[in-house]
Amino acid sequence: MWYLFALDSALCLGFYDVLRKYSLKDNAVLPVLLCSTLSSSIMMLPLMLCSFGGVISPESWLYVPHITFHQHMMLVVKAAIVLTSWIFVYYGLRNLPLSIVSPIRATAPVWTLIGALIIFSERPNSIQWIGLMVAFLFFFLFSLAGKREGISFKHNRWIWCVVIGTLVGSCSALFDKYVVRYEGIDKMAILTYYSFYQFLINIPLLFIIWYPNRSSQPFHWKWTIPFIGVIIIVADFLYYIAINDPDSLISLISPIRRSNSIVAFTMAALIFKEKNMLRKGLCLLGILAGIAIIVWGSSK
Repeated sequence: MWYLFALDSALCLGFYDVLRKYSLKDNAVLPVLLCSTLSSSIMMLPLMLCSFGGVISPESWLYVPHITFHQHMMLVVKAAIVLTSWIFVYYGLRNLPLSIVSPIRATAPVWTLIGALIIFSERPNSIQWIGLMVAFLFFFLFSLAGKREGISFKHNRWIWCVVIGTLVGSCSALFDKYVVRYEGIDKMAILTYYSFYQFLINIPLLFIIWYPNRSSQPFHWKWTIPFIGVIIIVADFLYYIAINDPDSLISLISPIRRSNSIVAFTMAALIFKEKNMLRKGLCLLGILAGIAIIVWGSSK
């Protein structure tokens, strides 16, 4: 059933992107990120306290176990990686149409596969190579579609923010496989502690980067901001159930999760009324087709 959990996680991620885009419109990035990580921490805190107090049984899926100091340090690293990815993506998402950001984010499985080749010595077969080439071809065509909106993929710094955030996010996916399968860290421990660490790491960044420039980057409270943290916890919870299955394949889970771009792309047309959706949509389908070919090749 791991692929069903991955699919549900993808659905949550699609709405997560929409909430982020709405919350970041004409808003400061780091305060939004701080508030969303705070809501994640608040959501996990009762589960941790109830687990430590014996209210939640160790057999429960919601049980948060104690972990070693070394494992805590692993989660500090994970929190830093994820937060770095989010900061870059948030800045890009604030300044770019969601219909531009979603297809770029959809290429994450390609980078995860390349990372798996290097780190875990995985070897793609001929079908997977075809999938890679298809994904890169349609990504190139997508960059041409972006030029019609005056967005140069080569020279636009916000595009590069999304690309860098996507690459760092792919590193996080590979690190997830390591902490779950090789370090043996429980999924609830990961969700709980790394949420806390993200919030703590974000505090000094807020005062160093945003606070001196708060007059030029004002923060406005929006009701959607706390729900960003809530829905990402749900998405990650489903994700960790999937990758914790010994039969699951990270090379398949990552592409399934990226199908969230279909939800986000659809909402970009319906809610944000973005332009050139047909042309960009065809490119997105081409990228997803390349990823589907990679998935098909992974089953061979």
